[in-house]
Amino acid sequence: MKTRTLKKDKVNIITLGCSKNMVDSEVLSGQLKANDIDVVHENAKRDHNIVIVNTCGFIDKAKEESINTILDQVDLKESGKLDKVYVTGCLSERYRGDLEKEIPGVDAWFGTMEMTAILKKFDADYKAELIGERLLSTPSHYAYLKISEGCNRTCSFCAIPLMRGQHVSKPIEQIVAEAERLVKIGVKEVMLIAQELTYYGLDLYKQRRLADLLNALADVKGLEWIRLHYAYPTKFPMEILDVMRERDNICNYLDIPLQHIADPMLKAMKRQITRQEIVDLIAGIREKVPGIALRTTLITGFPGETLEDVEDVKRFLEEVRFDRVGVFTYSHEENTSAYELEDTIPAEEKERRAQDIMETQQEISLEKNQEMVGKVFKVIVDKKESGRYLGRTEFDSVEVDNEVIINTDRKLKPGDFVQVKITRAFDYDLEGELV
Repeated sequence: MKTRTLKKDKVNIITLGCSKNMVDSEVLSGQLKANDIDVVHENAKRDHNIVIVNTCGFIDKAKEESINTILDQVDLKESGKLDKVYVTGCLSERYRGDLEKEIPGVDAWFGTMEMTAILKKFDADYKAELIGERLLSTPSHYAYLKISEGCNRTCSFCAIPLMRGQHVSKPIEQIVAEAERLVKIGVKEVMLIAQELTYYGLDLYKQRRLADLLNALADVKGLEWIRLHYAYPTKFPMEILDVMRERDNICNYLDIPLQHIADPMLKAMKRQITRQEIVDLIAGIREKVPGIALRTTLITGFPGETLEDVEDVKRFLEEVRFDRVGVFTYSHEENTSAYELEDTIPAEEKERRAQDIMETQQEISLEKNQEMVGKVFKVIVDKKESGRYLGRTEFDSVEVDNEVIINTDRKLKPGDFVQVKITRAFDYDLEGELV
């Protein structure tokens, strides 16, 4: 069938998976735009003729979503609605050989670090002077800021080092320059991301330098909120908490993925930390930054996990009372060391355990939200939806955490900061009125 060829190429980038993938897509789109190529993110109009799918290969559900998305785009190409389909990202990095055989309709496959090769498909050049220039796929008032690539950890369940390689920190000066560019285009909040935020600097400076980076970013004029995601708990650099406490524009918020709490599971997962060390770390964090909001993620159904281990997780949550918790079910990943273990727990049992844990957290979340009723908080306005404004406190990150429903007749716009008195609390959201 004859394809629908446009006079000028228009590229649609579809991004799957984590915020680190999103940043990669934004950087790629910035490079394409600088080469005078029309590019959009997640184009609903379908007036494009080329698609780049940036895939995720982290766990089974993500892999399935990536493959289905690729197949959908290949179908569009075969029906004449697209000229080219390119695939990049983690799934492509990890399974390129197999995928090339299974899905021949894709025009080219690229790994996670092959941006220059993608650009060559468009007769475009990689412009080094554009480092940090991005076409944002997020609303203009917030952005993710990647401070490093890859990971040196050997967690037994994780395939990220297979897809992203070893840890490589960006220089402080480069990250600050990126933040300054983001502020110039209207960004007020940046979320620092990395596979392991707290390892930052060890490869480049031979010492952990996250505290220095935070101080440098806090000096960027116009940057109102800085948020920390993916802080690995082992050998946690406590000095970053001093900076967090002292600098007003660093949110009292920390995303610290624990994955489990039962000592047998922590050992089997190769997390290099014990239950007691985790308890002591959390107590130390809260002592240094009173009122800090802590988010964590947990895994259920790892090989060998017992029902007592699940009960241990629930007791731990009731004891420590995290502000935010996410739970994933274990995915048996090829070429990880855990793959040698037998994956004996059925999928439905993994889901049941995850739900059991989240029901425990749901009660904690409601109680913590009820404690906020009657208090006034600084809130960033994210959007207007169904006639109501939705925003977040400094204790909430985008998409994964609570939202604040703002009742007002005033006209607000995304990126505005307002003072909101909380009037009602729900399991995972708050409602309030402008002060």
